[in-house]
Amino acid sequence: MAAFEGANQRLKEMERLRKEQDLVIRKINKIHSKLSQTPPEKAEKYGEKLWFQLRGFYVQAKNLADEEESLIGNSITEIEALIAPGQAPPHRKKSEASNEQKRKRIKTETDLPRLSSPALPRTPAAHLSVSVGDQVAARVTADEAENHEWIVVKVTGIDRVTNEFEVIDEEPDDDGESGQRAYKLSHTCIIPFPKRSDASNVTDFPPGSNVLALYPGTTALYKASVVGPNRKRRNEDYLLEFDGDEEEGMDGLPKRQVPFYHVVTLPEGHRQ
Repeated sequence: MAAFEGANQRLKEMERLRKEQDLVIRKINKIHSKLSQTPPEKAEKYGEKLWFQLRGFYVQAKNLADEEESLIGNSITEIEALIAPGQAPPHRKKSEASNEQKRKRIKTETDLPRLSSPALPRTPAAHLSVSVGDQVAARVTADEAENHEWIVVKVTGIDRVTNEFEVIDEEPDDDGESGQRAYKLSHTCIIPFPKRSDASNVTDFPPGSNVLALYPGTTALYKASVVGPNRKRRNEDYLLEFDGDEEEGMDGLPKRQVPFYHVVTLPEGHRQ
């Protein structure tokens, strides 16, 4: 019964994805039609805004395609459970081949990249402003890890198609040697820091909020609580209490000041 309900739910989700894909493709085609009717020497009048918009639509289309591919795989598994629990149906290979041909047709018709990767959420707008050389917060442990480790890293490369970031940990090893450990991470493992020079659009966390913040004197980020008082300006430091930050002979947790540009939203599902 649960498998039957799951299969029906997948069909509804697939219908939603198709509608979103059609809408994005129409937007892409509209921009391409506009560009095709514009002489190359006049195309510059549109400026970077149009190119960023077009790139954003392609990224959105790719993410929807990846999500659809993952959804189809889950649907096949649930339908197989309805046909013969624990056994793969004899026509599975043919069904998978048909799906693969269908995906190839979609790729040809829309000229969208389709990679064999797990479904990715749409790229947050904040990540689009990250550049090579920026420092960001990065989770360098696996999703299923017992504890999530977040550290400060430097961005050395960005793949805007796959939404992956190449980063290095510049913190010296325990023996004092600079290991320059390198990672290649999905954008879901990256959190951009607020800009030091522009606090106008920075999220304001009121007292009582749970956040992820840089522990003073380290390059590691931990869960903390904002203890106030309310800041008068967005560029003022936060007063935080870090989880598990007990000090011998002291009642309660010590309150530590952390600059606003080293305080970010606590990721969903964070484990520490």
